[in-house]
Amino acid sequence: MQASELTRLPEELGLDAVGAAPVSAYEETERHIRERRARGLFADMRFTMARPEVSCHPETLLDSPLPAAAKPRPPLLGGSVEPTPPRARTVVSAALCYWAEGGVVPAGHGRLPRYTWFDAYAVLRERLDELGQRLGGAYRVLVDANQHVDREAAARSGVGFYGKNTMLITRHHGSWVVLGTLVTDVELEPTPPLDADCGSCTLCIEACPTGALDEPGVLDATRCLSYWTQAGGPIPEEYRRELGDQVYGCDICQDVCPWNRGVEKRRAGQAPPEGAEPHVSLLDWLEADGEELARRYDRLFVPRNDPRFLRRNALVALGNTGGDPALAEPYAASDDPLLREQAEWTLARLEEDA
Repeated sequence: MQASELTRLPEELGLDAVGAAPVSAYEETERHIRERRARGLFADMRFTMARPEVSCHPETLLDSPLPAAAKPRPPLLGGSVEPTPPRARTVVSAALCYWAEGGVVPAGHGRLPRYTWFDAYAVLRERLDELGQRLGGAYRVLVDANQHVDREAAARSGVGFYGKNTMLITRHHGSWVVLGTLVTDVELEPTPPLDADCGSCTLCIEACPTGALDEPGVLDATRCLSYWTQAGGPIPEEYRRELGDQVYGCDICQDVCPWNRGVEKRRAGQAPPEGAEPHVSLLDWLEADGEELARRYDRLFVPRNDPRFLRRNALVALGNTGGDPALAEPYAASDDPLLREQAEWTLARLEEDA
């Protein structure tokens, strides 16, 4: 397939950018992961950083045994001989823009980052599978998967470039995209990398309230607000006020990025999909049944799927927004040390601002 043919597919499939690159190991990315892990910059995060010997080697992703998502070739004549497992030839990268208008956050609610308002990953996964069927051959779809570094594939194939905030930035939708990958045994003409970068801009570095981006293109997770809302322990006291009404994640470095300006005009009037949640009720997060709360928000990464960490985040937002102290008081008397300490901080914060 020619590159010009591949670039016509996004509109047909509802994708916002598609590119292709020949399969090869991501040697420099693997080295960077190992170096930053040794420096402790990933804290206890796992994801694609856990096994760079896998996530940086797309050439192995169609090796035997075939994954369930891979489509095998037709059987050989006679049907008695097992076909040779397909070898990966091309990595196809795709981006799906998730930006939508969100409106004002009501009193008593906490904000969610845009990428969590709905499950854009599920939409992208379906569309990449359709792309794989159109291409034919054997393929494997990887979306929000620990087995592959999607940003590197996207940078190599021209879908976007690495920003100083570590996000993958696309030409038309900035970093407001989720990324996914299709590894295939079909040989496709490569698409060139983008001739674009951040230039001398350092707005994201300057805007980060905790200094988590003290090196361009390098994130220190131990100082990242988004990381702490997903961590399996108490949020450090010095970062709690900076979270404001945010109950999960953080969009600050994306909100200030010049490459992200203009998307609101291109997508003006495009409301989030039905059921999307730009914000959540703090009352609900603090009083809902725990198992039900974890089930409803299984699209979020929560340590061990434990709703205590969602409640911890809600208590922080409650203290920062001048909420009802009665919501925190039961937790201040709790046997759970994590929630008890957090509730005590929240009540002290509310009293301070009273």
